[in-house]
Amino acid sequence: MSRVQLALRVSDLEGSIAFYSQLFGAEPAKLRPGYANFAITEPPLKLVLIEGEDGEPTRMDHLGVEVEDSGLVHDATRRLADAGLATLEENDTSCCYALQDKVWVHGPGGEPWEVYTVKDDADTLAKADESVCCGTARPFTGAEPSEAAAGSSRC
Repeated sequence: MSRVQLALRVSDLEGSIAFYSQLFGAEPAKLRPGYANFAITEPPLKLVLIEGEDGEPTRMDHLGVEVEDSGLVHDATRRLADAGLATLEENDTSCCYALQDKVWVHGPGGEPWEVYTVKDDADTLAKADESVCCGTARPFTGAEPSEAAAGSSRC
């Protein structure tokens, strides 16, 4: 089953967890320091909460589509590249407490989207290097995807 992902950067993680637990009638599927995610069945949604700065208003961090396996990520990568979109593929990457395969694209307004699959749990929220983790990276051009990675922040 595929589902849309909405990742929010929130200043009050505990308050946000309480609110979204009530809104969706579900408890987080994963809780880690500075991070929570909800795997909501109805509507099919992966809601990710990433702790931001105190007093900062809630904002969208990135959007995504969670798919069942790496083959579907690779299919999406080919489809998006064939459509002429700049892509940044990351395989076996640890991000947001998960080992993932993913591909990033940016919408016409610069909004970051990932198509990804979770392969296993991981011990850290952020990546060890400065490459893209969450959607806070600046848009990349496709010609030099490493340029986008250099300007990203950690999730």
